[in-house]
Amino acid sequence: MSFKKYIKAVGTGPKGNRDLSKEETQDAVEQILTNTATQAQIGAFLIGWRTKLESNDELKGAICALKKFMKYKKVENSLELGYSFDGRCDNPFLFPLYNEILEKFHKSNPDITPLNLVISGDLLQPAKDGLTTKDVFKSLDLGQHLHFFDRVEYLKELSDLTPLRLELGLRTVFNTVEKLLNPALSDYSVTTAFHKPYVQKYLDIFSDYYKDVYVVKASEGSPEVFKDGKYWKMLDGKIEEFSFSLKDFGINYDKTYEDISLEEALNIVKNPDEEILKLARFNIALYLVFSNRVNSLEEAWKRLN
Repeated sequence: MSFKKYIKAVGTGPKGNRDLSKEETQDAVEQILTNTATQAQIGAFLIGWRTKLESNDELKGAICALKKFMKYKKVENSLELGYSFDGRCDNPFLFPLYNEILEKFHKSNPDITPLNLVISGDLLQPAKDGLTTKDVFKSLDLGQHLHFFDRVEYLKELSDLTPLRLELGLRTVFNTVEKLLNPALSDYSVTTAFHKPYVQKYLDIFSDYYKDVYVVKASEGSPEVFKDGKYWKMLDGKIEEFSFSLKDFGINYDKTYEDISLEEALNIVKNPDEEILKLARFNIALYLVFSNRVNSLEEAWKRLN
């Protein structure tokens, strides 16, 4: 279909807009990724689409299109951590601490299937400033249990849209779907949502690609917990909700940072205090639950300590 028809469908206004079908969306995104559409057309479409608000079928169509261009590399026994591709400002990334925790855990728990963690990243995307997962991975050697996938290598066509997305300066549909594209063919995944309607949306659009998908209420678009929260999964067609309180696990973390720098963030994880280490272990406890390695958060915490 002519790309102009897709722009008209999403950009006419409240009375004239309509949702695209899954197939139409797939075609539109493929035209974007192959540069069949012009930069002006792509910009108009992305802004109109975001203003209209994307349907779940549209998001599924976008994922199907992206997957046609992806290069996969299997990581066995893995959980994908769905980080946002925009910036991190208020806290350091915890994942540089995960490898050592997992090594110690598996040494003392040989009955548990080894767990590998998969994280993707790219250059900073709108609409925030701050640190990216790629910034950190470029700066540290993170060990055998952490696997970084650079989008330039597994989905260059989407990475190449970075200049246009930065020029627009707004969130687009790609901010939603890029978090869990499963380049490692992981069995399990977790991403994060702050607003409740996105919980159901994420569980719906990503569920076809994993044995289990979890959504956690966490910090700054990343599946890293710094305070009390909740997580959700789909069970027998219904969304199940689980709550946790850090104090129940002896954690009292109350630090926040303003526009944390890469140097500051790296220094925190290179020289971690006990509260940061406890927090990192708690996140690993969550990931052990999300990857079906243990039966409960309490069991995971006991085994980790």
